[in-house]
Amino acid sequence: MANQWQLQEAKSKFSHIVEKACNEGPQFVTKHGDNAVVVISYDDYQRMTLPENNLVDFLRSSPFAGTTETEEFTRDKEMPRDIEL
Repeated sequence: MANQWQLQEAKSKFSHIVEKACNEGPQFVTKHGDNAVVVISYDDYQRMTLPENNLVDFLRSSPFAGTTETEEFTRDKEMPRDIEL
C-alpha cells in the first residue's frame, strides 16, 4: 500500500508522511506488522471530532422547541427505605 508505513521508515520520513496525509489522505503506520497509528490532516481531524450541530441548533430542533408548556413533577413524600451498611 502506498499509504502504509513501517514504524522505522515512518520515523525517518515523518515530514513526507505528514505531507502525504495533508494532500492524499490518511497514512497508516504499523509496528511489528500490526496497525499502530494513523496520521491524518488537521482538517480531517476537525471533521471527525466536531459535532454536526452546535448546542443551540440542537435545542432549536428539539420537539419541545417553541412550546411554553411546562411539565409539573411531584416528589414522592414517602420516607426512603432503610439500607443496612
